[in-house]
Amino acid sequence: MANQDDTHDANGSRNNVEKEIKRGLTVMKSIIRGRDKGVKFEVHWSAEDQLIEPNGSMLASYIGFLVRQHIPITCDNWRSPELKVGKEKIWSEIQRSFHIDENRQKYCIQLAGKRLRGFRSFLSNKFLKDEEGKFVEAERPMKYAEIISADEWDNFVAKRRNEKFHEVSDKNRKRASKPAYPYKKGRTGYARLQQRILAEEKSDATSLPEHVLWKAARVGKDGAVVEAVQNVYDECETLSQTLPSTEVQDCRSVLSRVLNVPEYSGRVRGIERKGALPRQKILVTELVSIVNRNFPRAFHLRQL
Repeated sequence: MANQDDTHDANGSRNNVEKEIKRGLTVMKSIIRGRDKGVKFEVHWSAEDQLIEPNGSMLASYIGFLVRQHIPITCDNWRSPELKVGKEKIWSEIQRSFHIDENRQKYCIQLAGKRLRGFRSFLSNKFLKDEEGKFVEAERPMKYAEIISADEWDNFVAKRRNEKFHEVSDKNRKRASKPAYPYKKGRTGYARLQQRILAEEKSDATSLPEHVLWKAARVGKDGAVVEAVQNVYDECETLSQTLPSTEVQDCRSVLSRVLNVPEYSGRVRGIERKGALPRQKILVTELVSIVNRNFPRAFHLRQL
């Protein structure tokens, strides 16, 4: 299947993955040197359970390196039982070099899947498409011959010739080419961007309001903020000051309301994917409290 993940800019994504590959090779060498000396790297997490510095980008790059080593590029279904051995190998290699809890395994394996999709898209864009995005014939890139066999490459290319794949690819390319509010921080994800902002402000807070972080991620190198982004931010500020703190009719965040978009389980808009949403936990607690107050007998019977 084609990669249907949201992307920012096609060329930017291609460059980012290429940098990730080079960084992965460099990180691998430093990790091996550390392993030879009996060194394990500490891993740190944000309040939203995202990788942050120090060593957050190192682990992320290492995961990208490992997935390219142990998972074939012909993999179309990340949940396939056939990938179990490869995933277990990735996790064991991570544990050999990083101090990381068992409960972080799901996060790391999900990140590995994301890195694989990025690598597959990179190969398609870099070697199988011309400047206009049209698919072309291409030989296996020899720089990746150690991790991609000739048969694997031929299988990968054959899948890219599929007409359905072309339709999905064209649809995603057009969608990604004109984002309404383009992300402008390159390889720096929301978690590390938030960490950097809080450090610069010398703040004791553990997180930023979602719309504040969302706006910061769309500020260019020149510090300019486009009018459309500023308008969304201003509306969020106004809405956040008028909403009652106990409102439960609409569980969406202020940012999602202003953008008028839905929210999905496991995702906070303006923040990278994570586990259960904190505000959902809060809403559940509020709803249970309301039921308990208004229907005490029913609540009591349910508890029995």
